[in-house]
Amino acid sequence: MSYSINLDEVDVDGAVREAAHEVAGDTRLSFLKKAGLAGGAAVSGGAVLSALAPSALAAGSGRPPASFGAGDVGILNYALTLEYLEAAFYNGATAANLSLSSQAASFLKVVTKDENAHVAFLKKALGSKAAKQPKFDFKGTNTNAEMMLKTSYVLENTGVHAYSGQALNIKNPAYVAAALSILTIEARHASVVGLLIEPEGSDIAPNGPFDTPYTASKVLAAVKGTGFITG
Repeated sequence: MSYSINLDEVDVDGAVREAAHEVAGDTRLSFLKKAGLAGGAAVSGGAVLSALAPSALAAGSGRPPASFGAGDVGILNYALTLEYLEAAFYNGATAANLSLSSQAASFLKVVTKDENAHVAFLKKALGSKAAKQPKFDFKGTNTNAEMMLKTSYVLENTGVHAYSGQALNIKNPAYVAAALSILTIEARHASVVGLLIEPEGSDIAPNGPFDTPYTASKVLAAVKGTGFITG
């Protein structure tokens, strides 16, 4: 499958043009990485960002590295970091007042509300142990309508894989229920944006009838590769 995308008005280079064609299956993560690397931003500084260092990606059993916190706290802070990224991405897209179809505009309105609600929920659950929000630079991927939808497709599907990868690692039943409730919303977002960018429906469930859980190391490596987190 291939996509046609006009990047004439987006300040990104050929790496993003190439990556826009790689949003099926595992290639979603390479798209995310290439889209970020095209902007050349470096990841550095901060307690959360230190978790993205290569040495931190060796956490066992698929769990987030210890720098996110111990036990359930670490998993929730891992989730919160991903939700911070998504919420900031959509807040920027909303502020950009993009020219969107009525369906895409409805999607953006709902997903922006939902991702900010996820952030608020996780921060409340973590209280004083909540990780601070990093600084972001999305390199124009959320200020161009086509790139916004394609990057959203990557982010939402990665979120599905990330939550499913941690659900069985959570000990507190209340947190398990919360994580699963967010997982289902991320999956609905992913399906809707998949249909928006591929009306024939092949991107509604890109992995077929079953999704693949991702380890935290796999997700964090992709997030680090984007350069979207800058401080």
